This record gives sequence, structure tokens and C-alpha cells, in this order.
Amino acid sequence: MFRRHAPAEEPTRELDPDRELNFARTILKDRAFREVPDDEVLREAERLLLAWMTNETKLERPKLYDHYALILVALLRKNRELEERLAALEGRRG
Repeated sequence: MFRRHAPAEEPTRELDPDRELNFARTILKDRAFREVPDDEVLREAERLLLAWMTNETKLERPKLYDHYALILVALLRKNRELEERLAALEGRRG
């Protein structure tokens, strides 16, 4: 589902305000979603969403909604990691 088939969009820090970006392709580049670290997904998603909300760039809206799963998976894994770390810290105190 999240495997790239087209050439990757060039990753840049400067976003073209007139070009509609594909949300997931911009984050994934030429990689499968399992190859992209959660921290990178979250960092790039935040960057793209902030740019979109401030009208600095345009995102393909249907793709944006379809690819929320990319962010949600990263957030769920990050949450699980933090819960495990918290449980380990609480276990040391008890």
C-alpha cells in the first residue's frame, strides 16, 4: 500500500507553494514505509502539515487523507515505546 512506484520527489527544505505534493511520497521517497524511522515520519509530517496549514505549500488532499495511516502508525509505535520506557522506570522505583 505504501510502496513507491514512481520516481521520488526531490527532498528539499524549500517547498514550492505552487506544486501539490503527495504527502506520503514526499516522506517515504523511494522507501517502503517499514524502512523509514518513526522519528523521520513524524518530523517530516509535521513539517509538511505546518507548511500546508500556513499555505506555504499545497498537498494532494485525497492523498493527505489516505496517508494519515503513515502518521498514525508512527505515533502508535512511539506511544508504545514511551509506555514501555515509563513502565520500566516505574518498575525500578517500586
